[in-house]
Amino acid sequence: MFTGIVQGMAEVVAIEEKQDFRRHVLRLPPSMLGGIELGASIAHNGCCLTVTEVQDDRVAFDLMAETLRLTNLGGLQVGDKVNVERAAKFGDEIGGHAMSGHIICLARVDEVIRTPNNCTVWFTLPAEFGKYLFAKGYIGIDGCSLTIGSVEGSRFCVHLIPETLERTIIQFRQVGDAINIEVDPQTQAIVDTVERVLAQRHGAGLA
Repeated sequence: MFTGIVQGMAEVVAIEEKQDFRRHVLRLPPSMLGGIELGASIAHNGCCLTVTEVQDDRVAFDLMAETLRLTNLGGLQVGDKVNVERAAKFGDEIGGHAMSGHIICLARVDEVIRTPNNCTVWFTLPAEFGKYLFAKGYIGIDGCSLTIGSVEGSRFCVHLIPETLERTIIQFRQVGDAINIEVDPQTQAIVDTVERVLAQRHGAGLA
């Protein structure tokens, strides 16, 4: 489990491409290296990946075909940066919201509005995921736990303070960029359950 509180940005220092498979190596910040072991879970732009090799501050991860299909990690190049967060431990403060590290879809940046002390970013989700959007609800954007500001169908915005911009790769995002999205698991469970119950009742009524 993760909390959506990004612990730093890590640079991609090496990539090995194979058919439907990729291995990439990150240079992790010193603050994240303590006690790291093979098999540990670290979120990259919100996507949970497993540590497969550790050499000093260089840590390797394997990405299978499904991960490459569903996330923006397949588009990374050497020199790019990703948001990183190590898995939460029992007793840790959860300053964001509970996140699984399972990306549900990609969104596109529609608009970036910058003012001296704030930044508002608008995104568009595939239409079928718009049902999970609620004003003031939680959402994971490239692994960063954020509060939804406004919703317009499958389009939504978030408001970012300077600290969030300074600590995450959202500061580099531009119109058209693909963003990893994880909706709040509780919201998803409630919406899906209500839909299923209503469908069953409707079906029973027609029988």
